[in-house]
Amino acid sequence: MAQQNSTLTTALTNIGQSNLSGDKRALYLKLFSGEMFKGFQHNAIARDLVMKRTLKNGKSLQFIYTGRTKAEYHTPGNAILGNTDGAPPVAEKTITVDDLLISSAFVYDLDETLSHYDLRSEISRKIGYALAEKYDRLIFRAIARGARAASPVSATGFVEPGGTQIRVGASANESDAFSSSALVAAFYDAAAAMDEKGVSSDGRCAVLNPRQYYELIQAVGSNGLVNRDAQGTALQGGNGIIEIAGIHVYKSMNIPFLGKYGTKYAGTTGQTSPGNTGDFIGPDLEDADSAQGGINNDYGTASEFGAVSAGLIFQREAAGCVEAIGPQVQVTSGDVSVIYQGDVILGRLAMGADYINPAAAVELYVGGTAPSAF
Repeated sequence: MAQQNSTLTTALTNIGQSNLSGDKRALYLKLFSGEMFKGFQHNAIARDLVMKRTLKNGKSLQFIYTGRTKAEYHTPGNAILGNTDGAPPVAEKTITVDDLLISSAFVYDLDETLSHYDLRSEISRKIGYALAEKYDRLIFRAIARGARAASPVSATGFVEPGGTQIRVGASANESDAFSSSALVAAFYDAAAAMDEKGVSSDGRCAVLNPRQYYELIQAVGSNGLVNRDAQGTALQGGNGIIEIAGIHVYKSMNIPFLGKYGTKYAGTTGQTSPGNTGDFIGPDLEDADSAQGGINNDYGTASEFGAVSAGLIFQREAAGCVEAIGPQVQVTSGDVSVIYQGDVILGRLAMGADYINPAAAVELYVGGTAPSAF
């Protein structure tokens, strides 16, 4: 009997391929995208606290600001053709998109092969963190600038309320910024100021340095002034679960704070450094004005912010943010990957921010003199 030769064929399972066809890495790229977005959303808090608009087919977006009008008594026989003073006055605020903001990394194929952990997912999260940090810093700087500004409405005969600056504590000491009783008093003062300026109570929030936030948490059970929306371990989360005078409190390392971002240990603050902080904790405020490449809005310089800003309280109308390109991820593939034996992983976005309604912005400060407008 003749022996029949047979050929054994093995079918390779491409676990990164969608529906057994197309790009063998398609599902991997989507996984990476998800990691980048989670990294961004986990760290960015300002995006949902202000007025955000998506920009299409243009470089800037116009926000209309309408001032107040008044009520008049009607004179019998007179035609009703609008108020005699022509109210309400209208002004505009134009926010321009800054240049493309990117964060990228090159991943070598051999490194991925030798690595015992998911290299791309780890890098993706760090890219998301970097974009979120810059995103929040620009918006918080815009809010601080608005708190020092007059109303955009400047029509003759109309005086609209501008921003508010409130000193924390009664002394000129930096340590007042960390006093829970002084902070609570400043919150009620800020709430009253916004009420007096006709700012809606809906969407009011505050962003503080983490140590300020934890000082408030420690005083929750004793001062009777802080309302709790959560109990137990949830109270420690730091995600806006404390409310003072109807103002939800968040913590962030990205607010302008005593001449730095997030924290300051030197001087008279009375705070103990955790040690071995590297260059991440408490970096100095960098210059971020139109003189810096890629910036098309005025976010102020380090010298204009000074070293006394100690927190922000605002309502969502305080600032606006325009996005031409939301957070996205791009990865090289195909011939490019073959030539370089690796992939460039890129996270990107295009946004711009500025203050809209100064009356809805409050800057907390310490020291004897309020910071100047710019």
